[in-house]
Amino acid sequence: MVEHAVIGAGAVGIATARRLADGGDRVRLITRSGSGPDHPGIEPIPLDAGRTEELSEAIAGAAVVVNAAMTAYHTWPETLPPLFASVLAATERVGADYVMLGNHYGYGPTDGPVTEATPMRPSSRKGRVRAELWHQAKAAHDGGRLRVTEVRAGQFLGPGAVSEFTLLVEPRVRIGELALVCGDPDAAHSFSYTEDVAAALVGVGSDERAWGRAWHAPVITVSPREAATRFAELRGAPAPRLERLTERDLALLALTDPVWQEFAELDYMADRPFTVDDGDLRDVFGIGASTLDRALSA
Repeated sequence: MVEHAVIGAGAVGIATARRLADGGDRVRLITRSGSGPDHPGIEPIPLDAGRTEELSEAIAGAAVVVNAAMTAYHTWPETLPPLFASVLAATERVGADYVMLGNHYGYGPTDGPVTEATPMRPSSRKGRVRAELWHQAKAAHDGGRLRVTEVRAGQFLGPGAVSEFTLLVEPRVRIGELALVCGDPDAAHSFSYTEDVAAALVGVGSDERAWGRAWHAPVITVSPREAATRFAELRGAPAPRLERLTERDLALLALTDPVWQEFAELDYMADRPFTVDDGDLRDVFGIGASTLDRALSA
């Protein structure tokens, strides 16, 4: 029975912990609140992962640490680096392997499908943060301090997922109202189903071929309008109406919630197609994407 520590109880963290426990592993699920699913194989631990000494004690004995933690979106440049530095230090201290959950922000604007070999040339604050977090972990791996890998996911779909689509599109489409989206609603985008991401995190964390590089989580490539249309069909809702959020819309929304001002720097991922190649994960580990219907129906 393998011991795992999963940090973060968002949709992917919970799905990962449950998948590991269902497979017979013991899982310590570490969150600030101590929340988590009711499962005999999962031990919820209330702890701020930024407290390195306490975190080291909590994950001692774990063979693999999965970092699926996240801070408030608009605070990433200030809050993610110290949190991830703490998790990296604690994991190194206890001698565990380290699996990070990442995303595609670090690549910056690109032409054509993004692969893991695409240079990381971020053009946004959040992209620079994500790239630097990976570079720091990779340096620790290259220095022989621990073994590291990262799974980079697209915009989330699935139960409990927090993303532009789940926040702005799904609720409006369900009740037949106009949905406003960032960027071009007809531009192709690579989404990731949370259960597929969990499968990828579990798969790479248990395979000797995974370490020392990043992997793209399985992706479902469709436009927001295509995804919304299929969602409406599955829910028996009217045909969806999608329109682009204007700069003025975002400015007004930002007056009440600072998260809205964060979308402008990522326009390059929404104004034109931004697609991702997940072939390496599929070819090496046999882990592929679920159908769009499954992701939207979950």
